[in-house]
Amino acid sequence: MPRSVFLGRAVAPGEPLWLDEDRAWALALAQVERDSCPDCGQPWSEASSQEHEFSYEAELIRCHACSAGAKALHAYQESGGEGRGLHVSVVKRG
Repeated sequence: MPRSVFLGRAVAPGEPLWLDEDRAWALALAQVERDSCPDCGQPWSEASSQEHEFSYEAELIRCHACSAGAKALHAYQESGGEGRGLHVSVVKRG
């Protein structure tokens, strides 16, 4: 969806859906996403630079939803189940 439409612009008949500004925003977002580490989301161009080797601190935080999924997968594999290609669906208890 074009940014301008998301922000409330109504597209009248005969008007283009995507404006030049919308395309510029989309291209900028694509660049940011290309330059993001898939694990932590930090910019690759900065985080992979040797000069920034000691620029980051990490904190361990447990995601209890992911933990429940990992426990279920581990139990499944321990009982002889094949885990390759298996996707785990986690839902919050009612």
